[in-house]
Amino acid sequence: MTLRYTQVKDKAGAVVTTMLRPARLPAALGLLAGAAVLVAPTAALAAPAAAPVVTATIPVGTLPSGVDDNPVTNTAYVANFGDNTVSVISGRTNTVTATIPVGTQPVGAAINPLTDTIYVANSGNGTVSVINGATGTVTATIPVGAFPEGVSVNPLTGTVYVANTNSNTVSVISGTTNTVTATIPVGNGPVEAAINPLTDTIYVTNHWDGTVSVISGTTGTVTALITVGAHPEGDAVNPVTGTVYVAKAHSDTVSMISGATGTVTATIPVGGTSVGVAINPLTNTIYVTDFQAKTVSVISG
Repeated sequence: MTLRYTQVKDKAGAVVTTMLRPARLPAALGLLAGAAVLVAPTAALAAPAAAPVVTATIPVGTLPSGVDDNPVTNTAYVANFGDNTVSVISGRTNTVTATIPVGTQPVGAAINPLTDTIYVANSGNGTVSVINGATGTVTATIPVGAFPEGVSVNPLTGTVYVANTNSNTVSVISGTTNTVTATIPVGNGPVEAAINPLTDTIYVTNHWDGTVSVISGTTGTVTALITVGAHPEGDAVNPVTGTVYVAKAHSDTVSMISGATGTVTATIPVGGTSVGVAINPLTNTIYVTDFQAKTVSVISG
């Protein structure tokens, strides 16, 4: 388990708290996986899986934090918080093929597999680095809000959403022009932004006020504010069912939100200090990292 070091500062720049949390897990497998469920043969779903084993341990940079991968190119990108770089890993050879300098204290990474573009949130200097996956170079550096952390991209629209923890905003970036097209006020201490690409809806966890802001990607406005409970962290959405799962660090539960009604339909107990969420939309299985319990809770959706 990799770790993320997060410093939250007040308006004067003083550090008011430091959070140590596991790195952001990739959100729901996304549009590609969501589409695959429509064509995946039944036999493939029923086939027994081989016992999982660690096949490689790959040295990267200092304090690796956010990680995401492009299933089309079979390449992974790791944001290294401690040395301001991104490690590029070949999924074929399990080796680092390049180390790309980015902004200060990168924490989050998200990929648009359709354009092979990587977006890296640099928490230390309030920017997003845009990397061309084909050339391995930074093509743009985009100013956003204070302490950007979570970053997600809708591959259908090419739009990028960045949760700015210390600004209480979400920056909306055009993937075509690499410019901020809107800044949306959300709750207190936004941490993550999960996207349902099929409905173009974004779900932002607000750590300090225990809410989730629901944003319409079409209008760029907050359409609902859902109370979930103390200290929501990671979230993920199943694009097939439309259901959102929110891990809450200090209540050891996961809130289950209906995407259709925007209401909490269940609160599921999990292990100690739940922070990260990932979903397999093919099996509707949810995986939640329990930081203090040193476990992963598996939920059947």
